[in-house]
Amino acid sequence: MELEELGAQDIKGTYRGVYFNADQRALYEINYRARFITRVFAPLLSFDCHSARYLYKTLRGLAWEEILPLDASFAVTANLSQSRISHSQYASRVVKDAAVDYWRDKSGQRPRVDPKNPSLWLHLHLHRNHATLSVDCSGGSLHRRGYRKHSVEAPMMETLAAAIIELSGWKGERPLVDPMCGSGTLLCEALMRFCRIPAGYLRERFGLQNLPDHEPRLFERVKQEAEAGIRELPSGLLLGNDLSAENLAVAKENCRLLPQGENIVWQLGDFHGLKERKDQVLVCNPPYGRRLKAESGPERLLGAFGDYLKRNCQGSRALIYVGDKNLLKSVGLRPNWKRALKNGQLDGRLACYEMY
Repeated sequence: MELEELGAQDIKGTYRGVYFNADQRALYEINYRARFITRVFAPLLSFDCHSARYLYKTLRGLAWEEILPLDASFAVTANLSQSRISHSQYASRVVKDAAVDYWRDKSGQRPRVDPKNPSLWLHLHLHRNHATLSVDCSGGSLHRRGYRKHSVEAPMMETLAAAIIELSGWKGERPLVDPMCGSGTLLCEALMRFCRIPAGYLRERFGLQNLPDHEPRLFERVKQEAEAGIRELPSGLLLGNDLSAENLAVAKENCRLLPQGENIVWQLGDFHGLKERKDQVLVCNPPYGRRLKAESGPERLLGAFGDYLKRNCQGSRALIYVGDKNLLKSVGLRPNWKRALKNGQLDGRLACYEMY
């Protein structure tokens, strides 16, 4: 398990996440290197909460000077479920009011609320009327790696792409190809996996850097040690193909922001132009909507791709991700396995095909 490898201890599954213990080094390692998580929260206070009034009263009593300096900016996010307080924006405002009112009464001044780029992110989780207020150590979602400067319609989340590469079993022993690469997210994640590029390599800041107990020297040492392990990408190991020249240009620009990204091979055209791809790994998220230029629709595209795999990819493994699970039947091949994987609000499916 990724968290355990990075130093987490006492890992326990919970509602929509996991709890774990970590010392300072492990916390830094997880935020900088973990590829599958989106946020790391450090709980400050946990209590039963059945009303907004009690939420305000409890948080108003916190020693906010130990958490939020007066000269800092802050923002609050909230996630609510099965609770009497049901509006997340309202709950966030109650938390903000408690912090601001504390400082106003104490000093006559107030910290600044900055919803876009705050010094400190706070998060309220309220499930079955039990509240937990946490500091967001990540400082925004870790799925934003920083390489996707440009995108195409309906891009795949970076954490989902990392999970697909992991589930493919690919470790660089044979070439990996994305026949319909779009903005190149799958290729970027494959590059980062093989070359051992930390997931946070391009991130400019982390929320943990504003915590009172932050150790800058230790954090810098963790980063340097992780980056020392980056290795070269052999020519021809990764190949991206797309029918759209615009998509291909976007994918190239995104991948080249990462170390070794210039060594990815690119090809413009229909996937049939890839010709034989024996004993390789093919991964793709086929286009749909405006990304799909063909008038025939995604069903016919998937059918043609399934036929291509059957005729040209003996000994290869193919992984296809679709946002609508019903589309997989259009491939015309029996998958060896399927996994339910969400992409934002899409309840998607990943299917693996072994081409014997």
